[in-house]
Amino acid sequence: MTESLSAPLTLFNSLTRSAEEFAPVNPGKAHVYTCGPTVYNFQHIGNMRAYIFADTLGRTLSWKGYNLSHIINITDVGHLTSDADAGDDKMEKAASETGKSAWDIAKFYTDAYWQDIERLNIRQPAKWSIATEHVEEMIAFAKSIADTHCYELDSGLYFDTSTVPDYGRLARAKTDDGEGRIDPVEGKRHQTDFAIWRKTPAGETRQMEWDSPWGKGAPGWHLECSVMSKMYLGETFDIHTGGIDHREIHHPNEIAQNQAHSCSADTGANIWMHNNFLVDRGGKMSKSAGEFLTLQVLVDAGVHPLAYRLMCLQAHYRSELEFTFENLLAALTRLKRMVMTVAQLRADAEPAAACTHPRLREMLDAFDVAISDDLNTPKALTHLDEILAQKKIDCSEKLAAIAEADAVLGLNLLTLERADLRLRPAKVEFTEDEVEHQLNLREEAKSNKNYPAADAIRNELADNGVEIMDGDPLRWEWRIDA
Repeated sequence: MTESLSAPLTLFNSLTRSAEEFAPVNPGKAHVYTCGPTVYNFQHIGNMRAYIFADTLGRTLSWKGYNLSHIINITDVGHLTSDADAGDDKMEKAASETGKSAWDIAKFYTDAYWQDIERLNIRQPAKWSIATEHVEEMIAFAKSIADTHCYELDSGLYFDTSTVPDYGRLARAKTDDGEGRIDPVEGKRHQTDFAIWRKTPAGETRQMEWDSPWGKGAPGWHLECSVMSKMYLGETFDIHTGGIDHREIHHPNEIAQNQAHSCSADTGANIWMHNNFLVDRGGKMSKSAGEFLTLQVLVDAGVHPLAYRLMCLQAHYRSELEFTFENLLAALTRLKRMVMTVAQLRADAEPAAACTHPRLREMLDAFDVAISDDLNTPKALTHLDEILAQKKIDCSEKLAAIAEADAVLGLNLLTLERADLRLRPAKVEFTEDEVEHQLNLREEAKSNKNYPAADAIRNELADNGVEIMDGDPLRWEWRIDA
């Protein structure tokens, strides 16, 4: 960040339902924890919106000059089939349905998630914190609060939510009906009480189970984030992020555990941030429906993953975002135009060491104001468009300005080639080499004035999903149908 980028960073705190100026616990540093995936299946694109948001937050903090420590957890045990603390463990259920071990399932889907992270140009966190690697610490944490905040039932150790101040304030449970999602468990003192440790039922054996003072079993889902955030970021840290669904149960339960452990009203993070839902009117977003939209589905349709990233950035993270292929293809078209503009600049110059042009600096200052206003990426993108549209300004200066803005947006504009965006749809039988060969034959036919043959080749390529672009250096693209 340059010295001219001085707009104060304000972030919306779900805990207070207000925007607050960011004031780090440790000056010059930013400690962020993000709730990661449960790795029992592929992540759908709605899940991935949360990590694009968290990455944009992290990039903004880095861009504003903070030394960022970002932790993302991997939930490979403890998360039940209902977010409301009921049902079977998702990993155990997936293992029983597939005949594979829970450990193999966790590894496979963790690797798949990490591939999606890379394809979306999401930066690596300081640490991927794996739940099963921290069970001993979870047991120690539970022991430290068991006597004063928990009680034991046949099914496990439960947290008594009446023992901490203002339980559910994050969710506004008393007014937002958040408690209605919690299934009853026989013997619980209060409907909102939740499992800290789940005992393995008598006569059963789980693939993932550990010895504990309360019997053999596994930790509750909520325990891992309290333990690992404190391990790596401290008792009180700056920002905790997650999807808006976490605001209702998971994060209030984390806060309750944090308060019990610290023996105070401290919630753990000073700011709790939540991205809103990606809405799919077609009904394919939920994994429970069997068929759901993954990043690979978009790639198989011929859409570059960074077009989905841009689509997410075009909406504010706290707004619902409706997914349609029309919206996605519009984002792809916008990305292509950006890439083409930058490619022309790169053909004429190398990026300057820094952008010093007064007009561009004004635009970057406006970009800074927008992104500092609770990550207003839609407005920030308009300022990037202004930079791209500038004429009669040195190309190297423009490239330097674009690089500064793209450090926050993460669209890889200075390295992405237009040809990179030409992904072959899975349903297409032609290869790129075959398309190029047919185009060369068509050029030969045209040079020999054999126009019927040239038209026949064009028609054959069109029937195979190829759009010919005469006069364009790229020559052709795959035709992507919405």
